Amino acid sequence: MRGTKLVLSAGALVAVVTGLAIPLSPSSELIAARQSAAPLNCNLTQYKAGAGLTAAIENDVLNVSWNGQATSQLRARFAINGGTPTIRDLSVRRGSGEWATLGQNLTPEYQVTTGVRRMSNDQSNALSSLGTDITQDVIDKNRWYAFWDAPLSIPGYNMPGAGRGGRGAAEAAADAPATAPPPAPTLGQGGTIAEQVAALQSGSRGKPGYNPNPNPPGATGGRGLGIPRKREEIRRGVSAFSASSCEVKSDGGSLAVTFPGMKLGIFDGNLRFTVYRGTNLIQMDAIARTNEPWVAYKYDAGLKGFSTAAMPMVTWRDTGGHPQHHQFGGPKSNGLAGVRAANRLLLAEGSRGSIATFPPPHTFFFTREVDVNLGYVFYRNDGGGTYSIGVTMPEAESDTFPQYAQNYALYNAPPGTWQKMSMYFYASPETGEATRQAALAFTRGDVFKAIPGYKTFVNHFHLDFTGRQRAAGNFDTPFQDLMAMKAIGLNIIGLSDFHFELSPGDWGPLRFRDQKDYFEASRRASDKDFLVVPWEEPSVAFGGHYNIMWPKNFYWSKTNVPGGGRGQPPPTTTPAPFTENDPTYGKVYHAANNAADMQKILDAEGGYWYHAHPRTKSTAGFPEATWSTPYLKSDRYLGVAFKPGMGQDNSEATMCEWRCFDGVDTMNNLNAGTGIGPKYVIADIDTYRKSPEDDTYANFPVNYLKLDTTPGPDEDWSPVLKAMRDGNFFVTTGEILIKNYAVGGSGNQRTITADAEWTYPMAFMEIVSGDGKTVSKQRIPATDMQAFGTRKLSIPFDATGKKWVRFSMWDVAGNGAFSQPQWLTAPPTTTGGGR
Repeated sequence: MRGTKLVLSAGALVAVVTGLAIPLSPSSELIAARQSAAPLNCNLTQYKAGAGLTAAIENDVLNVSWNGQATSQLRARFAINGGTPTIRDLSVRRGSGEWATLGQNLTPEYQVTTGVRRMSNDQSNALSSLGTDITQDVIDKNRWYAFWDAPLSIPGYNMPGAGRGGRGAAEAAADAPATAPPPAPTLGQGGTIAEQVAALQSGSRGKPGYNPNPNPPGATGGRGLGIPRKREEIRRGVSAFSASSCEVKSDGGSLAVTFPGMKLGIFDGNLRFTVYRGTNLIQMDAIARTNEPWVAYKYDAGLKGFSTAAMPMVTWRDTGGHPQHHQFGGPKSNGLAGVRAANRLLLAEGSRGSIATFPPPHTFFFTREVDVNLGYVFYRNDGGGTYSIGVTMPEAESDTFPQYAQNYALYNAPPGTWQKMSMYFYASPETGEATRQAALAFTRGDVFKAIPGYKTFVNHFHLDFTGRQRAAGNFDTPFQDLMAMKAIGLNIIGLSDFHFELSPGDWGPLRFRDQKDYFEASRRASDKDFLVVPWEEPSVAFGGHYNIMWPKNFYWSKTNVPGGGRGQPPPTTTPAPFTENDPTYGKVYHAANNAADMQKILDAEGGYWYHAHPRTKSTAGFPEATWSTPYLKSDRYLGVAFKPGMGQDNSEATMCEWRCFDGVDTMNNLNAGTGIGPKYVIADIDTYRKSPEDDTYANFPVNYLKLDTTPGPDEDWSPVLKAMRDGNFFVTTGEILIKNYAVGGSGNQRTITADAEWTYPMAFMEIVSGDGKTVSKQRIPATDMQAFGTRKLSIPFDATGKKWVRFSMWDVAGNGAFSQPQWLTAPPTTTGGGR
């Protein structure tokens, strides 16, 4: 590229800033930065020059230039100023036109807040029901996968409906120094740990359907062992740098510049900038680790030093979709405050260009019960004519849903793991709205792309759908929650009423009445290409929590004990028959709350089931506790839910590695050659109310079922279930699509083929296979696959001794897509329900 050499002279500075609304002579800040900058020592041994992506040291500045999208070109010049990595200038241009500087002397800033990870009561309840002693070793293994944990909630549990109460986490810990000694990893208060565990286990052992009150006697409120939490557990840190060198590394279509010597609270590590040929994307990562035990954390990140003269305004869309802006000129900010921006996007704008900032679309988020937009981007007026922009994660759940305040688990940082704290910028010579659209393209506008021959499907929504539609007085009333899902491109929605609402445990009269309304309300909420199916999360009989799906509506109860419901006489000792002909509802089933009856209903009605939130919550210990049973060996059992974020660990290259993939890989090794179908990993949601202004896309993995049309509400839904049982679907976070996947060839030489499409630059592909005993993983670098690409994949692999295989793709932001496992040899027979 021409015209990129940096000459640190006043004349050159005039050339750089000509046309911008800033002084044409060097600013005092820039002069001071030049005077204090140390000679730059960069290791370029892993750098490889390539067309459209170059790096060179010129006058103690590392000049990185690359071709962006369309005709745009970008340039970032790095230096070290007093130990702090500094972007001396960030510039853009169209083609060979004049460079426009978007920022000068930009410096990174990270903030981290840490607390203590605890195991939750629902995990210990589930394990106790299996006869597992809740020892310290059991706690230490399972606490990393806690869902009901809120390490920043002080002083402890807030009862539902009571609001947060008292001081918030930020206030309560404001005077806790970042250098406070690490808290002891004991679970003390509320009685000794032995007393708390005894209370939790009381009456539970050996009861597979056990799901008691999450706040049993002996625990001091809340859903965790060892609360209330303590103020000194919460510590805060702001990044400090002592860099004296940098390292430049080429990797396919990317170039990374790493600066060692970063201190971030209890973390130590490096700062890294990565740019990608073919896109205007700039990735900034703090890659750091701590050796302290049981650390849960959140981070904020950004660049400071943007000029209010050159880039006088920030813009965004509010959660209603309306354009908003802020023109700098007011007082200096007292602190960092999140902006509730639609699509998690904020832009800084000037007369000759703009820059967007946003977090990774999925790995930035840990699982919550709701998707309220809490404000994930920020701007901060730093005074002196400068400001900062970046990403932020708030410290507590929305006040709109105080009942979920104790589900705000943060990220995990196991000792010694390299945590990747990522964020993105998108620099452009275009106007703010054009840049916003370009940045939004990485998530396809926060919409799941329609693909001919496929339909999008997600299951497991606790919306109190029937009750709320009853309250509306008309089942034809458009349901806001469903409209929010329809807007992001979903075709098939599986509901989960009868979780806490309606009459889930009634033996018949009340439940059947509720089911009738459930069926009719779902029917009326559907349309030609949008199907709402009235399914359920029974969570009885098989152990743990699970989702059950049917090809048509029918009436059944989870118990066969008459009476005991609202307005009914006490329960009788004479059970109702397994099936009977009800004068109002026709054929009905009464299960006896046991696995045998549930299996008989599944077989009779063509249903399927899979475990919800495996290995955590009330499914802790499952599926492994029961995977040798005939019920899990049956083809009616499909596998486990893919609900990442429960135990979010940003050191892992793939999502839900242990909870989801390890469980299914183990089961497929055990089942290889037995004649039953493979077990799968199924995109699942498990959340509550939704609103159109919520940030739903970031928390929604989806299944793309191989279907030409969406079944209607009055049709048989068997095509949906058949696509799932046959494994004719792929799962994605939305950015990567794996179409027409197939495994070809025979014997030891096989070939994986697919039509792949992606938005973010790719990172790697992975072929995972099993021989009946061990799991093998072949990771294939994909860093040559630039942003917004398509490719017809044809990947050979050696299948010697292999029984099954699955395939996945992962990009630089941690987004993923994967096929379902399939046998490499045809099973000799089919048992337990057919395929």
